Amino acid sequence: MNTLTVPDLDLVRAVPTCVRADRAEAEAGAMPTMVVRFSAFDRWYEIDSWWEGRFLERTARGAFTKTISENRANIKVLYDHGFDYQIGNKVLGTIEDLREDPDSPVGEVPLFDTSYNRDLLPGIEAGAYGSSFRMRVIKDEWNDEPGRSEHNPDGIPERTIKEVRLFEFGPVTWPANPDATAGVRGLTDTYYERLRSRDPNAVDELRGRIQTHRTPADRAAADGTAHRPGAAPDTDEPAARHSSGLTHAARRARLYPYLERKPS
Repeated sequence: MNTLTVPDLDLVRAVPTCVRADRAEAEAGAMPTMVVRFSAFDRWYEIDSWWEGRFLERTARGAFTKTISENRANIKVLYDHGFDYQIGNKVLGTIEDLREDPDSPVGEVPLFDTSYNRDLLPGIEAGAYGSSFRMRVIKDEWNDEPGRSEHNPDGIPERTIKEVRLFEFGPVTWPANPDATAGVRGLTDTYYERLRSRDPNAVDELRGRIQTHRTPADRAAADGTAHRPGAAPDTDEPAARHSSGLTHAARRARLYPYLERKPS
């Protein structure tokens, strides 16, 4: 599948052991502040996804600056992206501080004194949870033919994320990909697989739009391969490991044809 920056696609990323609890200023028995670090800057990791394609990705420092400044009031702090069958979409707390440190965005969240937070607290204090976040890419740069290198031995396309819109972040139970040396896991497929159980029409509509961006060669390459997470369970359309074929200019023309029209 050709790698594409697909509009309206929410991306989910997770990293291990980046959630802790700070009781330094809390009274005895009071709920602590949860500190979440959720996206290491300038660190390459591989994405291999039905929804997104296969490529290396990194997030540049400054990618969260605008969304923190303009959209902080709308950002939620959830456990497991709101899919936990006991907690659901209940927020864990309000954001006291959200900032970019030199190495990562950081959120500080005083936890509400609720039964569901008290159930999570022992694991948070023990460092047993990782962190995850959901975003939409606003600005990025692609290198479709980077060549082989130490960090990219297969020479697959490389994407640098320059600006995002952040929707939510928080602790998750299974963040790490044991096969990923960078310790970052792309959870977009899992997110849409779970979301489809709630809103199949919306997910299938987005799936159909993504399919329109794929070439016949992409579809032919996927025929007969195994089902991947994120694919609609009532179809037989699978996904394969993907490689890129579009240049950045061709990708731009395909996604935004109106920008290519010359004024009369």
